[in-house]
Amino acid sequence: MSLHIGVDVGGTKVLAGEVDADGTVRRTARRATPGRRVDAALVEQALTEAVAEVADGRRVDGVGLAAAGFVDAAGERVMFAPHLPWQGEDVRDRLAERWGTVVALDNDANCAALAEGALGAAAGVEDFLLVTMGTGIGGAVVIGGRVHRGTNGMAGEFGHAQVVPDGHACECGGAGCWEQYSSGNALVRLARSGVGREATVLDELCGGDPEAVVGPMVTEAAERGDRVAAAAFASVGDWLGVGIANLVAAFDPALVVVGGGVSAADDLLLDPARRALTRSLVGAAHRTVPEVVRARFGPEAGIVGGAMLARRRA
Repeated sequence: MSLHIGVDVGGTKVLAGEVDADGTVRRTARRATPGRRVDAALVEQALTEAVAEVADGRRVDGVGLAAAGFVDAAGERVMFAPHLPWQGEDVRDRLAERWGTVVALDNDANCAALAEGALGAAAGVEDFLLVTMGTGIGGAVVIGGRVHRGTNGMAGEFGHAQVVPDGHACECGGAGCWEQYSSGNALVRLARSGVGREATVLDELCGGDPEAVVGPMVTEAAERGDRVAAAAFASVGDWLGVGIANLVAAFDPALVVVGGGVSAADDLLLDPARRALTRSLVGAAHRTVPEVVRARFGPEAGIVGGAMLARRRA
């Protein structure tokens, strides 16, 4: 039986998984991402450890990398990654040589769109948008059943569209980017700002230390009725809907799929996004407003799509 592994390389973690041809994830391994301001070799070591743990001594037939960065049209290099140290790195061939197997490479959202379009929430839908929410925001445009990559292979970088002039500084070097207001980082920043103001579930979970707050903690607190956490989700979800409205105005898709780690919060995030989409979309009363749904594969969509990519390349 062949072994194909998908690896989602994000700003805070590496997630590798053994994926069957039908999209079933058999086993996974995680590693922390060392960050942007380190040598690329440290990130690649984390990838290597995660792949080796999933393989568990077995022969690997192919690995598909879903990278949170700008991947060139040839699928060989990560040209720039706001949350990772890769800049113009020949990641595909370097890791193929290191691992002794076929390696495929694409942007993480493109991989997630591949999975959702073939086997997931957008199966059978010809025109849809995918928005991935993790450390930042990624995205993919699917037209006529195919991922639209653009001239440089970099289409879908929605997270770095400016929504607030002179707004929060972004890791990309700009300011006021959409992902600074609607992402995992934005959620945590908002939640941390409310710690210590009153006795809340979030204070209990983080021990009163704002720096200890992480995304899953905010989700748990919101599910338990915490007002600070709920307000953070309301803000992030509202900004998500505003951004989606702009994308719908541009592409007029039949469906919008939301994936990535933050999507695990489901309706805590998506309900305010749906309201903001209807409120913000031009001509909403005179058109069919696309449904906004959670990705079937959730935070694992990138690894499922990465493994699919590896199978195709192999």
